[in-house]
Amino acid sequence: MKAYQKVAELAAELAVIQSAGAVLGWDQETYLPARAVEHRARQLAWLGTRGHALATSARFEKALEAAEAQVADLDERQQANVKQWRWRMERARKLPAKLVAEESEVTSRAKAAWAEARRGSDFSQFAPHLERVLDLARRKADRWGWQSEPYDALLEEYERGARTAQVAALFERLRPELAEIGQAAVERSRQRTMKRLPGSFPIEQQQILNREVAESLGFDFAAGRIDTTTHPFCTTLGPADVRLTTRYNEADFLSSLFGVLHETGHGLYEQGLVAAEFGLPSGEAVSLGIHESQSRLWENHVGRSEAFWARWFPRAAELFPRLRKVKLEDFMGLVHRSEFSFIRVEADEATYDLHILLRFGLERKMVAGELAVADVPEAWNAEFEALFGMRPPDAAHGCLQDIHWSMGGIGYFATYTLGNLNAAQLYAAALRRKTVARAVEQADYAPLLGWLQKNVHQAGGVYDPNDLMQRATGSATNAKWHLAHLRRRYVGA
Repeated sequence: MKAYQKVAELAAELAVIQSAGAVLGWDQETYLPARAVEHRARQLAWLGTRGHALATSARFEKALEAAEAQVADLDERQQANVKQWRWRMERARKLPAKLVAEESEVTSRAKAAWAEARRGSDFSQFAPHLERVLDLARRKADRWGWQSEPYDALLEEYERGARTAQVAALFERLRPELAEIGQAAVERSRQRTMKRLPGSFPIEQQQILNREVAESLGFDFAAGRIDTTTHPFCTTLGPADVRLTTRYNEADFLSSLFGVLHETGHGLYEQGLVAAEFGLPSGEAVSLGIHESQSRLWENHVGRSEAFWARWFPRAAELFPRLRKVKLEDFMGLVHRSEFSFIRVEADEATYDLHILLRFGLERKMVAGELAVADVPEAWNAEFEALFGMRPPDAAHGCLQDIHWSMGGIGYFATYTLGNLNAAQLYAAALRRKTVARAVEQADYAPLLGWLQKNVHQAGGVYDPNDLMQRATGSATNAKWHLAHLRRRYVGA
């Protein structure tokens, strides 16, 4: 146990460095003055190299070897930590400190350039930064090693055990069904008379509703907060410090609310991890596909349900008096409205996955060198038209809309659809418990959260994603629950 404890202490030290970087990163996305970007890039690079040095140090290696020699004496969670520490160390050691520092500086500048390019809808401003990000991604993949294609090494960073060919085959099978469901859902929505919400919705009132809803689901505001940003996200700065962010549209309060529901799902996962194991693999989320399952479950399966709005529509009408003339039935038509949208984060359930299939395919080609950066806007527009039947009017509504490439998140997008599949499967499994199902019908979500905490959150990174799904639901990730949910809600089948 002494040997294991030594590694755990070093991991805790590393977590302090990484969480300090997370604070600076959160500040950069929320309140950092524009002229401070260069210094922030140097700060983050310094922290990144210090963390990398510790993670690959001789003292970490020596402590880990001692723990591995005594692994038979450890419990299941500790053994999982030792296994993950070894995997991470081998992966980290393949990246020189200079490359780690370079990536931190490049992505810090790229995020600022992306935000400016998006505001002006000018891809040429961002293109040189994307070139550098892609170059770094390829160099990292080559150093990590891959068997089938470089994208495998990048995908593994976000989804443990996943392989590009398997994901691509899954997406190819899903594509015709998702396209069919999306088209049917859009046609069905066109028959509804109510097309948009009446009036405007002051930001101050939206903030009140957002907080009340997040709190009712179980988000602890003594250990978290909500702020405003360009691209909504959730980040954890410590074991009792989870930050949610959103953006506002005064013409549509649902845009921000569903964003908050999504980020609250991420936040509930983070708050549900074992706090005493912060910085250990067992105290961290296992993958983004599982993380995304939590955000999509709360945003869609809960937040777009009739039971949820039977409870919350009266409160929304108190805050937004214009809603008092709207019937709940008509309002639910808007909640379940489906239309082909240019913007992924504003897309409805029925068409959302088509956005992910587009991004996954383009990323894969960019990493393989089959798609040049200069050709990305046209390739994006052509594929978008093939999937949605329309072309983005400008780059801001097309290839510049997401922050992921600027932050170096190459390999990330597939986890959104994997998250959708996992969300439907986990929700169906939870509802098999009668106490959970009865409570959900009354918009009481404490039993559902309790089930998720027990079966998903507290497991942390002890099991691989498919093992976790097997334990929680009885089978590995399967698309049938997600497709059935979409057909039931949006097609009436």
